[in-house]
Formats: sequence, C-alpha cells, structure tokens
Amino acid sequence: MIDNNSIEQLKQIVDIVDVISNYVELKKNGANFKGLCPFHDEKSPSFVVSPTKQFYKCFGCGAGGDAIKFVMEFEKLSYPEAIEKLASQYNFTLRYTKGEHSSGQERRILETIGQWYRANLERHQPAKDYLKKRGVSLASIEKFEIGYAPGSDATLQFFQKAMIPPQKGEEVGILGHDNGRYYARLIDRIIFPIHSPSGMPVGFGGRTMGDHPAKYINSPQTKLFNKSRLLYGYHLAKESIYRKKRLVVTEGYMDVIMLHQAGFDTAVATLGTALTGDHLPLLKKGEPEVVVAYDGDIAGVNAAMKAALLLSAHNFEGGVVLFSKGLDPADMVAKGDIETIEALIAKPIPYAQFVIDQTVARHDIHTPKGKEDAFHSLKSYLSTLSPFVQEKYLPYAALRLGVNSAMLSGRKQQTGVPDRYNRHSNTQTRPAIASNTPFLTLADVAEESIIKTLLNTPSLTDMVLDTMDSSMFGSRREAFEAFLRGEEHEDLLRIELDDSIIVYSEEELKKQLLYFLQRYYKKALDNIKKDDRLPFEQKIFKIRKYQDYIHRLKRGELVPYE
Repeated sequence: MIDNNSIEQLKQIVDIVDVISNYVELKKNGANFKGLCPFHDEKSPSFVVSPTKQFYKCFGCGAGGDAIKFVMEFEKLSYPEAIEKLASQYNFTLRYTKGEHSSGQERRILETIGQWYRANLERHQPAKDYLKKRGVSLASIEKFEIGYAPGSDATLQFFQKAMIPPQKGEEVGILGHDNGRYYARLIDRIIFPIHSPSGMPVGFGGRTMGDHPAKYINSPQTKLFNKSRLLYGYHLAKESIYRKKRLVVTEGYMDVIMLHQAGFDTAVATLGTALTGDHLPLLKKGEPEVVVAYDGDIAGVNAAMKAALLLSAHNFEGGVVLFSKGLDPADMVAKGDIETIEALIAKPIPYAQFVIDQTVARHDIHTPKGKEDAFHSLKSYLSTLSPFVQEKYLPYAALRLGVNSAMLSGRKQQTGVPDRYNRHSNTQTRPAIASNTPFLTLADVAEESIIKTLLNTPSLTDMVLDTMDSSMFGSRREAFEAFLRGEEHEDLLRIELDDSIIVYSEEELKKQLLYFLQRYYKKALDNIKKDDRLPFEQKIFKIRKYQDYIHRLKRGELVPYE
C-alpha cells in the first residue's frame, strides 16, 4: 500500500489546472478556469476548475473531485494507479507501507533499457528492413516505441555503463542468471515495450530476427509484469475504446500495430496467452462491445472458441471475426485490404452463434452418439447464458442440431428459490440467480442485488445503512463490509461483473428492503420465541418490538435500524 503521508505530500505539489490541462482545453474565467466537460457531451462549457480549492466541478453532469479523482475517472484507473501516474508525471518518489517498496526504480530501469532498445533500432538496418517489409510506418514505430535488442554481451555492457546492477536487471526481467553468470533474455529481436493500462512500462516482448524456434518471447513474471492481466496496446487504445464503445482483441503485437496504423485504434492483444478470466476486469472498463479477431487456422479457431465461451458466459456484447486464407490483420493492412477488415469488425459473428456453430461442426450429428454428445454440449452451454440470450438462441441451436427446441429448453429448478421468484415470473420479480452458482439461496441473491445497486449508485448507501446492519447479511457480509470500507474484495468484483445480478432503482431498492427486512425480523421473532434463556420481560419487549417492525414494514414503512 502507498503510505498516506506520501500521498499527502504528492497532493501538495500537484496542480489541478496543470493536470486537467493535459486532457481538457481550459480558459481563464475570473479566478477559475472553464472548459467543455470530458465526461459528457456538451456544447456550452459547464466544467469549472478552481486553482485555489484544487477542485473541479461540472455543473452539467455533476462530476467533481480533486486531481486524483479526475485522473481516475478519465483514465479509468484505480486509486493507487492514479496516484502512481501522477507521481510519475511529477517525478515524485512514493513510499510504500507493509514492507513494500516503490516500483519507481524498476520503472526507471525499464524506461532506460527501452530508450536503449529504440536507439539500437536506428543503428540496425536488418531490423528496420524487417519492419519496413511488414509495412510498419515510421509513425507506428514511434507511437509503439519499437526497438531492437542486440546480443547478450552488448546488453550486459550497457547495464555496466548505465551503472545498473545486474541483480536489478534480473528483477525487472531483462537479465537471467545461470551458473553464476548473467545473460540477456532478449537477443537479436525486434522489441515491443509492454505497458500497464495507466501507461507505465512493465516489460517487453521480442520477435526473433533469426531461426530461433520461439518466434516471440515475453518478459518473465515480475512484480510489475503479469501477462495474464495485461493487454498489449491498451494504454494507447483506451480513450478510443471508451469513446467508440468497441474493443478489438487480436493475437499479436503486429496485428495491433498495423490495425492502429489503418485507423482501427481500439485494437489490443493478449500476450501469448488465451483470453482468461483475469482479463475480464480490464475488458469491462467502459462497457465496450468486445470483438475477438483471430486467425482462421486451427489454433485461432480454438482460441476464439474459448474466448466466446468465456465472454458470453459473462454477458459481454460482441462477437468473433476469423481471418481466412492464411491472412492475419497485419497482412491484410499491409496489402491495403482495409475495407474487408472494416466490414468484418462491423459485423462479427455473435458469441452464442459462433459457439453453437462450432459445437455442431465438431460432432458428427448424423450418428446417434455424435448428435447426443452435441446435444449435451449445447444444453450445458445454453445454461451459462442469461435467460434473454438463451431465449434468442435456443431456436437457432435446435435448428442447427435438428431437434425440437423443447428438448433443449429444460431448465433445472434453482435450489431454495420458489417458482414465483423466477426471473420469468409474471407475478413478482426477484433477482436472478447466476447460472454458475446454482445453490444460492433467495437471501444470497437479494444481498447480491443490494450490494450491486450500491456499487452502481453509492448515493443509495444511506437508505440501506439507515435500515440495515452488516450483521443482517449472511454469506455476503464480508463483501458488504468491504464495500463500506472502500476495499477490494473477490465477491465485490464478481458481483460487479455478473450482469445476471439485478441493479435496482431507488423505488425498487425500497421494495426489496421492505421484503428483505420482513424476512429478517420474522426469523428473528421466531428465534426469540424459542429462546428460553432470555428473561421474561426482555423476551416480551423484543417480541412486541419485532411485531411492530413487521407490521410497519408491511405498511410500506422502512424501519430504522437500532
């Protein structure tokens, strides 16, 4: 964790006008500055920045806060990421608590070696020729900070001249260590710097210039670099992603570079790994449509299938694009086939349709055994989708499989949840149960919807806290308390990402609290009646108290928690 005193010292040197001017054109307006709000569309400026109060406020949409809050909102960063970004801009060294050390030194080493790689590219004609042959422009080389790594001895000599201890080089993943000797991990390779979402350098990828069997190599896992949570090019694409509400996931560095070069500036790539659950929080930022654009070979189709299964199960909008005839996006851009790429990305195959088609194609449905296997696979897959998506693709799956849709539509009754609370009930609406958690009780579901509502509308927190205490929560108590403390929690992240969990309006939240509290006090009343340890007078007092609470709740009155 970042030391609080260190944060306060940073705040003292940060000027909010200076920070926001990097993102918004500000004009002096009396004692303050004014501009167009970056958080909503407007023609007349209502966005005011106060240098005396070090505060910004939009009188159009209500956005407001200090410099840290602005960077968090605009860059879609967490609080620590925003702090570290500002610290980097102001060349300020942060202090960390609990034995952690600032990562500033490691990042400076990565910046230094990155500059050296870029300088090497200017001096290495074969590397420049390779990039030119692939169609990479000089502007793209500069934008993506592409470089070149020479031999191991040259790299070790650079570390010596730059007075960087080889141990530090190993910590950041540039050097390796074997039999008492250090060596460079990246040798004779085109270098692609990898950044965090906030734009901080965290590692490198290298493309071989020779006959090395490993065509691409990434930095090893370090405290800064975790390839399973990073997307190449995201720091350059994120503004366009938020604005265009679309994100294109490709397979490699060159795909991203060439797509950006052709104007497809929402392209990113996984780092030699398949798309996994660890990528979901990053993909979710800005709520974009996610288009998976992979090669049409066997490996590409398999990777697309895994991605479609993952993304559709988490209710992402988007689909799959496969590039055929042995071409990838980079090749197509180099050949000038921009219109084809644009047409494909504009109309991807929806995830569910892609999975259904692939599932049918991978089984011989002309035999009883093959058809049965495909049937069970499709039925299992459809159960992972939201009821609305299931409803849409059930007839298509039945048609492709050649069966009656009624055979695929059977849904297991969720344990502990009466039929009248099913999402499709016409009599009463209750929170839906996520398909991957079939043993949630009704209380669990209500708790999750309350928590998700507060995550989406924090202004409703007082309504809940006025009537409830965390002790009233069951299995979601830890998550609720973490929300109140403003801390991260695994359940909070899951609840926030699970689109099957309902977000209530203020009126709906009140209704759910009335229902939730009635159940709670009825249960409490039953427990008190059965408790022989309570003194008689105290027992009578509590019975009358809870009976009164239940009566008032039935009348629609939210009872304050005491």
